[in-house]
Amino acid sequence: MIELFGLALLRPWWILGLPVAGLAMFAAMRRAGGVGDWRRAVDPHLLDALARRGAVVAGKGGGAAFAAAGSALIALALIGPAVERNQTTSFRNLDTIVVALDLSRSVAESPQFRDAKIAALAAAEAGGSRQVAVIAFAGDAYLVSPPTTDRKGLETTLFSLDGGAVPDLGSAPTRALALARKTLTDGEVVSGDVILITDGGGIDEGARNEARALSDEGHALHTLYVAPKEPPASPPGPKPTGRPELDALAAIGGGGAADIETPGAVEERLARGAAQRLGPGAYASLVWYDFGRWLLFAAAFPLLMLFRRGA
Repeated sequence: MIELFGLALLRPWWILGLPVAGLAMFAAMRRAGGVGDWRRAVDPHLLDALARRGAVVAGKGGGAAFAAAGSALIALALIGPAVERNQTTSFRNLDTIVVALDLSRSVAESPQFRDAKIAALAAAEAGGSRQVAVIAFAGDAYLVSPPTTDRKGLETTLFSLDGGAVPDLGSAPTRALALARKTLTDGEVVSGDVILITDGGGIDEGARNEARALSDEGHALHTLYVAPKEPPASPPGPKPTGRPELDALAAIGGGGAADIETPGAVEERLARGAAQRLGPGAYASLVWYDFGRWLLFAAAFPLLMLFRRGA
């Protein structure tokens, strides 16, 4: 799909058919008129004799012009010029956002914990009118807010979360991603976005498998990195972080990766229109208004003229 002159072209590869159709129309119109291919089918001396007797009536070539007009309209219809429908926001279950916030001790006691909640709320705001669900996780994962469009309620929920909200110790992003996938499946969501906000602790093969499963089901996994609380007896020098693991997880899940201080790459993905997120799949007709059908209807008129007497 590409955009041109304010229109989206749903099937742009058909543009390659335009020059082919143009050459075919040019050749047909050059050969139109006169007696056409009768000169190949009839001996020249016989055709000349018939012409002298007035038995040969030369055509006017109007049929070629009608065929050319019909072919041009069909070629344009196949390209699929379209505009995005205004009412796509009414299809709430097409694309839901799930925010999974890490409440393990290393994150809840981090100086960036409040910023992590602000980043979660900003991600929800970037999604526009889309439904947003919130998952809190540590050693286990819990759905603390089902999909909703109530941004004020989401803000209250997010900022009420703290390190004591989840009684299970540890960090289990695998459980959070599994719950996010279940939430999207139960809601029959077509194309969802999952945002994992964590310090990268606990990422294992299970989390990577969940990321692959989300991608296979048409969803995207994004990650936002939170710098963990620094241990009191940490040695000097560079500290290992979970950022590389989070970036790799987002790549597996087909989403974006950033940190909570500069979340622009993730928010940009969330702010895309429904048509861009859903793509040209089975639900494209809900998002795009395709003018191709009307161009095909218009093409019927010049093609019908080919059946008139004398064409």
